[in-house]
Amino acid sequence: MDAVLVIKLSLLLFIANGAPVLAKRFSRFSGARPVDGGARFFDGRPLFGASKTWRGLLASLVATTLCAQALGLGAAIGATIGAGAMVGDLFSSFVKRRLARPVSSRALGLDQLPEALAPLLATARLMPLAPLEIFAATAAFCFGSLALSRLMFDLRVREQPF
Repeated sequence: MDAVLVIKLSLLLFIANGAPVLAKRFSRFSGARPVDGGARFFDGRPLFGASKTWRGLLASLVATTLCAQALGLGAAIGATIGAGAMVGDLFSSFVKRRLARPVSSRALGLDQLPEALAPLLATARLMPLAPLEIFAATAAFCFGSLALSRLMFDLRVREQPF
């Protein structure tokens, strides 16, 4: 297992999932339009919800692409991590809406696993990743995101402590 690679991938996962939160807090860009355009699913509930915005998606893609280059992993890996994390986040939101969970509600596991596994499995198609590396980066993200979310709440960057 390449521990340095696991650290780099974990860092990119944090960046991919944190960039939308930071963009919401600090950006003046008016791209805060919902990705789903306000569409509703067959059950009458929102497809993803108003908190999943184009601004956040773009922030994640740009941040991970730039940071991956700085880490020596290349733009393609960064873009893949960013896109995969956003796909995982949209999947989580879709499932939570079907379960009638409120927007931005906490769902332990569902909030972390898709946002880590989707980008890592996609990245494994671009570069060799051992199952243990995928597991280690996923675990680091899942546990680390809980602490980081609380810290961002305490610093008044996040509106919710999760």
